[in-house]
Amino acid sequence: MATADARVRSGLWVGPLQWHRRIRRVGAALANLSHHEQIFSGDGTGPMRLPRWQADVSPAGLAVTLIADYTFPARAWLPAAAIVALLRGFDVAEGAARTTISRLARRGVLEGSRRGRYSSYRLTREAAVDLWSGGGSIATFTTQPDSWDGWWTLVAFSVPEQESTRRRALRTALRWRGFAPLYDAVWASPHPLTPKGRAELADLALGAVSVFRARQVDLETEANRNPVEAWDLPGIADQYEIFIRRWSSLLPRISAGEVTGAAAVRARTEVMNTYRHFPVLDPLLPIELLPADWPRSRAREVCVAVYDGLAHPAQEHVRSVAAQSADGPHLDISAHTIAGMSAGIGHSHG
Repeated sequence: MATADARVRSGLWVGPLQWHRRIRRVGAALANLSHHEQIFSGDGTGPMRLPRWQADVSPAGLAVTLIADYTFPARAWLPAAAIVALLRGFDVAEGAARTTISRLARRGVLEGSRRGRYSSYRLTREAAVDLWSGGGSIATFTTQPDSWDGWWTLVAFSVPEQESTRRRALRTALRWRGFAPLYDAVWASPHPLTPKGRAELADLALGAVSVFRARQVDLETEANRNPVEAWDLPGIADQYEIFIRRWSSLLPRISAGEVTGAAAVRARTEVMNTYRHFPVLDPLLPIELLPADWPRSRAREVCVAVYDGLAHPAQEHVRSVAAQSADGPHLDISAHTIAGMSAGIGHSHG
């Protein structure tokens, strides 16, 4: 998740970036990050502005999150009735839940099985591989050593105004790869553009884009603009601090074992649904360019404490719901953790 070409996007952790595009190709209903396509706004002459984060997630996004979150690495089967019951904990009506499951199956994200009167679903192998890759990327965000070589990647493009769809697609691709608009048609990133990223931009721009690696020359005047100013640093720091305050308050109750059942499942889903957007907002901007006490590492610590700390009670709840929905103890249902994903534990998609 730390590299520009990391396939960070899982309904499970996601965030955002490459996962978003891959899942959209499977089905638009999974694009539960769609409202974040407006993360960068303006004409590029000012810093990136951050929208208010929205708490709502599509039923399809929730279904993928919940199924993936408790079926890796074995691609365990979940009874359809259990999926419906879990979605009910997020205020998704039964009819909408069943419709969502059917649509995901038609789009090749889920595959179904029927035994007697029970229907069950699991992720397809292709969806599981993509989501695992994205989850691992999100899990390792901020864990790599900070080593910036001082070089910026600049992308300059010229797409006619009448080709608005292509312009939007190009800007979206740059956004999800961690670029920000330094000026209207000049976008910057502190990281190199990967071969995959270069191929993607070439497909979108078709001869109308140039990529440079360069160092900034400080003009030592008021006209000088540091490329890092393309990002709204106070705004990003504020989002980190909001996240830390919101979830730190839950830690004492987690330590005391007071968060159980459906509440544990919901908290795990919500904390990751928020955290997975930080790689887009803050694409590992070099520490040397940032204000002192940048809250990135602290946000990860809080996320791990909540997400991993609730793994066992959430797992037991999902197992219980599955057992009530179909015969059997469903011991293959297992809640994975950030620590496990970071270490690559359970990398299997049989």
